[in-house]
Amino acid sequence: MSIRIEGLCKSFGSRPVLQNFSLQAAGPVVLMGPSGGGKTTLLRILMGLERADAGRVEGVGRVAAVFQENRLCPQLTAVANITLPGGSAARAEAELRALGFGDAELALPSARLSGGQMRRAALLRALLCPGADTLLLDEPFTGMDADLAARAAAAVVRLTAGRDAILVTHDAEAAAWLGWPVVQLTPPG
Repeated sequence: MSIRIEGLCKSFGSRPVLQNFSLQAAGPVVLMGPSGGGKTTLLRILMGLERADAGRVEGVGRVAAVFQENRLCPQLTAVANITLPGGSAARAEAELRALGFGDAELALPSARLSGGQMRRAALLRALLCPGADTLLLDEPFTGMDADLAARAAAAVVRLTAGRDAILVTHDAEAAAWLGWPVVQLTPPG
């Protein structure tokens, strides 16, 4: 499958955010651009949470996403959050351990985790979501130090495994760790 975006336009009031944006992505890509340049709006359109003013989107399929906010259920552990859409608790635990979780963190409700720990749980929830054709990842390495972000990037590459993905980041180093094609989104103006 491949994502095809043609002539996408979106304005908020009189402010254009996306203007005639087109992209064809067969496999994973990194989307970079300045703050306020339409990256998150584009992901929201692909998820069906926002409606484009004009243009066409095809090939998105079933989506798993990492939002800018972690959106975890605070009373559930990281493993329980990851397996909400299905999947194996043993695999979720193994992936969390690979990203620095120990027994104590695995036992805590997500409300008591650090910001970086919550971010890793949110990232793994998307990556391990069964049946997802497309991954839409908005700043997935926020709150992680360089070593942990590099390990998380390696997990993203490994767990994307042939699915389409659009990963939004401002971090050129993170984009380099992924080794995916980079698309620059330039704001209208």
